[in-house]
Amino acid sequence: MKETLIELKNLSYINKKRNILKNINLKINKDDKVALLGENGSGKTTLISILNGTLIPTAGEIKIYRKEYRNLTSNQQRTIGTIWQDLRLIEELSAEQNVNCGLLGRKNMFFALSNLLNINTFKKAHEYMELFQIKSSIYNQNINQISGGQKQRVAIARAIAQHPKILLADEPFNNLDPKLIKHVQDLLIFSNLKNKINLPSTILISLHRTDLLNGFNKIIGIKGGRIIFNLDKKNLSPQILQKIYN
Repeated sequence: MKETLIELKNLSYINKKRNILKNINLKINKDDKVALLGENGSGKTTLISILNGTLIPTAGEIKIYRKEYRNLTSNQQRTIGTIWQDLRLIEELSAEQNVNCGLLGRKNMFFALSNLLNINTFKKAHEYMELFQIKSSIYNQNINQISGGQKQRVAIARAIAQHPKILLADEPFNNLDPKLIKHVQDLLIFSNLKNKINLPSTILISLHRTDLLNGFNKIIGIKGGRIIFNLDKKNLSPQILQKIYN
């Protein structure tokens, strides 16, 4: 029997009197690769924000590692990594410093701040940057000086450097060309590695593009804040997809 890492029961979220999520029931097991599909405004980003503790649900229950979120230890919370759609990089820092923040996120805040410029941790950060094909020429460039695709990969490298067991990603393939999409997909979904860098085994990724579903074992469709379908990838059909795209 598979271990359930995330469980939502009758979860709802209301913001400014608008029901953004409505009666969400969901289980995500260890090693699941879950694609969350839906149009803009369907509730995908809000659901991810609740799963990582950024937002508190208005009603219902969320359990991670069989604990209510508020009862998770700091170490358990650090095992949940997020790639945000708006990236949330620190503009005052360089590309390598941003990735280093993810690496130092495994420690407490004092350690992270005191070691932010530690050259030894930079060397480790560079391993993650190389993994996502970030060229050394931009390591020390300010975030505002690099391209959208480079920023996207810096954000991904930062999240992976955290060594999360659970990875939540909101449109992580934005700004990437087809070749880079395949490379990142191979790493995140198929875990195709020639080195020993740890990658999360349990992933939930929100997507618009249905042509990127290869490798996922679970597909969730959300519309108007409700889960319309939650099924194994093998059972997905064009007819089912139309339920969230019309």
